[in-house]
Amino acid sequence: MPAAATPPNTSSPPPVAALPTQPPTEQPRWTFLTNHAHVLVLLWQNPAMIVREVARQVGITERAVQHILAELENAGILQRTRVGRQNRYHIETSVPLRHPIESHRTIGELLQLCARTQHT
Repeated sequence: MPAAATPPNTSSPPPVAALPTQPPTEQPRWTFLTNHAHVLVLLWQNPAMIVREVARQVGITERAVQHILAELENAGILQRTRVGRQNRYHIETSVPLRHPIESHRTIGELLQLCARTQHT
């Protein structure tokens, strides 16, 4: 028995799915720097920034920022000073970066590289 011929497809082809795009306000899924580095950069640029604002700008929780601050303080990278009801942060810029690949560079060199404006 011969196969029945199928009629030609006269309908338009199915639409091509658009590639998903990332809305401008959405955080990227990964970055080259860690959250620890992001926290350091923000506090270097504004030593009086509150934890809530650091968390908002980095895109993590306030608790995560507090954990990072404690780790940086315990590592001798960050000093916290109470000024009234707020904290003021001082970063030890002469501390070398921790990984052997970049240990020939300092925290200060990384911060200078990442700064939006010249830090004085």
